[in-house]
Amino acid sequence: MIRHASLLVLTLSLAACGGGDRGHPNPRGVDHDETLLSVSASGRSETRPDMAIFSAGIETFGATGAAASAANEDKMNKLVAALEAKGVAEKDIQTQSVSINRIDWGPKRGQYQATNQVSVRVRKVDQASAAIGAATGAGANLLSGPTLSQSDPEKGKLSAYGNAYKAARARADAYAEAAGMRVARVLAIRDGGGAEPMPPAEYAAEAAASVDAKDAGPPIRIGTDINEVSVSVDFALEEK
Repeated sequence: MIRHASLLVLTLSLAACGGGDRGHPNPRGVDHDETLLSVSASGRSETRPDMAIFSAGIETFGATGAAASAANEDKMNKLVAALEAKGVAEKDIQTQSVSINRIDWGPKRGQYQATNQVSVRVRKVDQASAAIGAATGAGANLLSGPTLSQSDPEKGKLSAYGNAYKAARARADAYAEAAGMRVARVLAIRDGGGAEPMPPAEYAAEAAASVDAKDAGPPIRIGTDINEVSVSVDFALEEK
């Protein structure tokens, strides 16, 4: 994992907190001899996707809807069997769509078209290529993906959260030093949230579908996802 930290926004609120009634605490949490400093920062981390999802399906034609559907069912059973033979669990193969349509145009006019597509989840990303190869080898003629992602996206962000806080603290220390002060304590930490991980580009569907009808799958470059989060921290500064 490669870790980075980038500072985006600094909001500096230096407020003299002397004077006033010492019997009433400052609602911001600073004592009478402290100064409030608010800092906003962001943190980044890079994580490697560990899961892939792609869509595979079969399109068949027949003189009747029943004939097209029967042919489709037979081929889909072979496709699913090929995926399971590559280690894809039954629970990770989910039907996306099933359709039967009469064709009213073109060279197949009057025939019926049957389609069935399933979503395939490969929980070991390095096995995605073999799974796609197995699907095309079993006759899949509808294919898209894969989408590469993390099975636990929050885990990938944890390092980014830590980097964001470290960046805020480093900036606070720098401002305190310049002002002849030091950070006395942390008053509040506010999670600014984070964007969804930015994944590698999806693999082109037409490229995957053109693979030779063998189990050798298309090359898939896993790359890394970039996680970015932000944080706002209130610090109490005091004289050295």
